[in-house]
Amino acid sequence: MRASARIYDPIVALGEHRGMRARRSEVLAATRGATVEIGAGTGLNLRHYTSSVERLVVAEPDAAMRKVLTRRAEGMERASVIDAPAERLPFAPGTVDTVVSTLVLCTVGDPRSALREIARVLAPDGQLLFIEHVRAGSGRRARWQDRLEGPWAAFASGCRCNRPTLTLMAEEGFELDVSEAPWRGMPSIVKPLVYGRAGYVGRA
Repeated sequence: MRASARIYDPIVALGEHRGMRARRSEVLAATRGATVEIGAGTGLNLRHYTSSVERLVVAEPDAAMRKVLTRRAEGMERASVIDAPAERLPFAPGTVDTVVSTLVLCTVGDPRSALREIARVLAPDGQLLFIEHVRAGSGRRARWQDRLEGPWAAFASGCRCNRPTLTLMAEEGFELDVSEAPWRGMPSIVKPLVYGRAGYVGRA
């Protein structure tokens, strides 16, 4: 979920305290090699990167978010902050070992383009590590997500509460190892929460 830089951290604070912080640590424990984080926001992932990361580039296109991110990244020798959207990453094909996306693919303007760009930059044995909220499979929650998509996007800086991200990932050629988790302390409109690893195997 995204919101303005000024209010983002306070909005997600309860969710961070009630499990999201631990989830970030769990997922990012698998990062390795040359690592790129897309839509890094205010930098809530930075503390969770391990020594297995040889080089870390955190990309954030929003200037206000990037200002907070840059401040948080100060003193991290391996980390650099860049201005780049997920749909246009300034890296050569096959040069990135790990791409990290946490609560980003719900917000990007063109998620298919973002996924194709991730596939482009990943090394043959590279991995996409992700935590994303997705459209509920069916039932009352899914219907409410569809009805409130517009108002929620206006409030949360373009976040789409009903985006079928896992379906898009599979259609764009990613093989998924995914789990579902509760996102305690957050509105039900941005649930379920999914996390895991994806490798690019090619589009059908």
